[in-house]
Amino acid sequence: MPKRDLHEKKLISVIIPAYKAEKFIRKNILHIKDVLDQTRYRYEIICVVDGQIDNTFKEAQKIERKFPSVIKVVGYLTNMGKGHAVRYGMARAKGEIVGFIDAGGDLDPNGISMLLEHFEWYSADVMIGSKRHPASKVEYPWQRKIVSVIYQLLVRILFGLKVRDTQVGIKFFRRQVLEKVMPRLVVKAFAFDIEILSVAKMLGYNRIFEAPVELRMKFGDGVSTIASSGFIKTSFAMLWDTLAVFYRLNILRYYDESNKGNWITPEYLKINGK
Repeated sequence: MPKRDLHEKKLISVIIPAYKAEKFIRKNILHIKDVLDQTRYRYEIICVVDGQIDNTFKEAQKIERKFPSVIKVVGYLTNMGKGHAVRYGMARAKGEIVGFIDAGGDLDPNGISMLLEHFEWYSADVMIGSKRHPASKVEYPWQRKIVSVIYQLLVRILFGLKVRDTQVGIKFFRRQVLEKVMPRLVVKAFAFDIEILSVAKMLGYNRIFEAPVELRMKFGDGVSTIASSGFIKTSFAMLWDTLAVFYRLNILRYYDESNKGNWITPEYLKINGK
């Protein structure tokens, strides 16, 4: 049987986790749609509103009503964290390749095209956006660069992930990878990226590659400084969750198939095989 071209009738699912995004979510969704319109893929966009505490859901629905065939808006009342929101969207995705991109203006959605092209070139299991890819264009506070470098060094030591950056909010996965990985996940907020990547690697999905992104993040744009209480609190929570993933992976062996009976995955978070 001849090998099918990656673009032939392949459906791409893009999840947008959104929280307190009422001011920009419509513009964000439309930008992502415009990018996907320029690709050769069929696509669906699933916006997951992570806690209905403002008008994000209503604003996103305005775009859904204009393009109901390709845009779906879902959500829930209580904020549960980005990891939970991404899983919630993935469980409803139909694509053969499923990814997510953070809402907001930091990441240029044009990076979606680049990641999908790299996905094809490398026959990847997982393709992740990376600030440290040589072709990336990044404006990033030097204080955060220092913290990021230290964290990525820790990640490499603990998990052996041979990538230079795990934390950029844009990643794509083969559906088969998610079907194996998703039932094992625990993290709802911090260290979600580390958990999904380390479990994928544990299961033998080693074709994890990086692609360039364009990212602009400056203090004063709602970004906390390294000395702020919010940044310190988030950093400690991230470190704690990262160490917890390591403990479950290497000490408890929680993610092993033999421990399947102890996995706790609500039905509404399960991604179903096609």
